[in-house]
Amino acid sequence: MLRRLDLLLLGITVGLTFFGLAMIASVSVFESYQITTRLIEQGTREIPSNSFYLIRSSIHVFIGLIAMAGTMLVPYRTWERLALPLFGLTLILLVIVFIPGLGAGYGTAFSWIRIWNFSLQPSELLKLTLIFYLAIWLQKREQEVNTLKEGFLPFAVLLCVSTMLVAIQPDLGSFLVLAGIASTMFFVAGGNVLHMVVGAGLAGLLGLPIILQKGYIRSRFLAFLSPDDPNIAETIGFQIKQALIAIGSGGFFGVGYSKSIQKFGYLPEVQADMIFAAMAEELGFMRILIIIGMYGIFIWRGYHIALNAPDRFGFLVATGITTWVALQTILNIAVNVSLFPLTGLTLPFISYGGSSLVTLLIAVGVLLNISMHSTQEVLKDRRSRRSTRRESVHHYAQ
Repeated sequence: MLRRLDLLLLGITVGLTFFGLAMIASVSVFESYQITTRLIEQGTREIPSNSFYLIRSSIHVFIGLIAMAGTMLVPYRTWERLALPLFGLTLILLVIVFIPGLGAGYGTAFSWIRIWNFSLQPSELLKLTLIFYLAIWLQKREQEVNTLKEGFLPFAVLLCVSTMLVAIQPDLGSFLVLAGIASTMFFVAGGNVLHMVVGAGLAGLLGLPIILQKGYIRSRFLAFLSPDDPNIAETIGFQIKQALIAIGSGGFFGVGYSKSIQKFGYLPEVQADMIFAAMAEELGFMRILIIIGMYGIFIWRGYHIALNAPDRFGFLVATGITTWVALQTILNIAVNVSLFPLTGLTLPFISYGGSSLVTLLIAVGVLLNISMHSTQEVLKDRRSRRSTRRESVHHYAQ
């Protein structure tokens, strides 16, 4: 079974993960020193360190790779039986986020559960458990998914209920990715395009005024729409301005690994949301193209696995996981190059973030398990064995 594993997708995943660890080692030194200095002032640490984020990221990578190996060996049909309880558990965790003493905020979002030194972001888990649950839901409605009453309307209600708790945290980035994953799965399952277009339009008309009630979101859109305004560039647009400076400074071949200037307090969240800008500064345009190419190969292999999945559940799950990586990568890079307002999304496999990395690697393990059952690979394997048998029979006959 393991010899039918998609080794190219596995190699890309591991390569991006360890590359991310190397970039965090480089770009997070200043932020690590700053946060450990604050911890000393609070009395929870004795000496400062330049490797705070690197050490924590190494732990995340270790846990994530073990989890990926585990899900890679678990038959993917197992998740069909566990989809509903896992989805329900995730919704419960999203509610716990709002309980004082358990929920914790960071920046503008209130998205974490924190118990002692352990923290968890349930919205990252929802990306995976929603994929599992939607795959079951859509395959059960295979004959009705293109209808308005039995297909689109129940789908719209399910999507609203499952993402409402993410929207009110508020976590705009995760909300957009969840909506994109669900819409893509609905479309490939046979959903009516006209229903989706009309539904998206209504959602925009009704939801945008609610979203823009948040002052910081209005500021992000204002910074995106008026980046050249000097008053905006030095206040709400500071983060994007510094990201563009970092990318421009990198040129074609970069300033060199570990030689970034912007990481020294100029570029906020340099180890997380804005790591792409720091990468571009150190590595340059030509080397960044290689990283983007690796994401492109991942997406190609992911959709290839989906097309050759042995059943509808595998097809929908593989499509959802691949779309998740694709959308989050595109949105993160778009934010860094000022093609989209700030969302707070991490760059898959590379950015600092334990919940994001571990959940993504678990999802890749599921995707790799589906690849082991690929109909195309099974067919090739059967043909190979038949050819070997014929050669053996011919040999003995002589």
